[in-house]
Amino acid sequence: MKRLRDGLLARATNNPKAEMPFLEHLEEMRWRILWSLLALVLGLGAGIFLVLYFDAMLILLAPGREILGEDWMPQALGPNENLFFLLKVAIWIGLVLASPTLVYHGWQFLSPALEKHEKRAIVPSLYLGLVLFIAGVAMAYFIVLPFYLRFMVGIGTEFMTQGWTGNLYFGEVIKLLLAVGFIFELPVVILVLSALGIVTPRFLRSKRRHAIVASTILASLITPGDAITLTLFMVTPIFLLYEFSILLSVLVWRKRDARDGQAETAAAPSDAVAADDTRAPEDTVAAPTPYDHGDPARQGETGAPATPEPATPDADAPESPDTDGEE
Repeated sequence: MKRLRDGLLARATNNPKAEMPFLEHLEEMRWRILWSLLALVLGLGAGIFLVLYFDAMLILLAPGREILGEDWMPQALGPNENLFFLLKVAIWIGLVLASPTLVYHGWQFLSPALEKHEKRAIVPSLYLGLVLFIAGVAMAYFIVLPFYLRFMVGIGTEFMTQGWTGNLYFGEVIKLLLAVGFIFELPVVILVLSALGIVTPRFLRSKRRHAIVASTILASLITPGDAITLTLFMVTPIFLLYEFSILLSVLVWRKRDARDGQAETAAAPSDAVAADDTRAPEDTVAAPTPYDHGDPARQGETGAPATPEPATPDADAPESPDTDGEE
């Protein structure tokens, strides 16, 4: 634990770019995995508590009772089916409850590799993803699920009775809720990809027709039904989510372009100074210093009069005779 704390402090202070040795990366990943496993265990305990004491199974049973009657209950085909399905529902609830912790530790491990502007775009997307997931689950529970069950009950009534088992009924309900919730995460995925510079608004606009076809196929796989209801309840929300994703991508790229423009503007004066410093050496004349009175050859080239150097006596020359002694 001490090594992990020291490594995190080093990343925060002495090492702003979070460049860590390989073994320290492994140490940090090990601790984050342990914290994630602890969150899963606590989430599983909370899921079991909700299933047993807050009637979570009755909440999942309510859409079926609205169609088949208030006294309807699914069947269990084995003595251990009730227990195992309670555990299965508790595990799914635990995963949903532990997901914020899992995302947090995954983000803390990967965030040092991202730039500051990428973090600013991705951090709000985590909260947006939670809101969109809850909105998708609510839409599936109150709108899509009742229609899906009503459509299935109305097929084949002349040759088959509805004796649904608990495993199949609750399995279909949970699968539908989670599927629609994950579909609503599309804007978050596009937002993250745009922040990383992988997709652009132009690319997304060019794929609108492909998005319509993909929405129709995806909706038909999740909730089979007639074309009108399928279009109203599934295709239209998915396509609106795609348009919302384009809007988020436009906002991200506008901020990116504005940031790049500011960077170019700030770098322009330094570029001009650098261009002025690239003059030829002969165009620049150094100012004379007290210990450097100029270069005579240089002054001759520029037209200025050359300063004659004072004559110094030559030590090898013979001395002149002393005329005063002869007189």
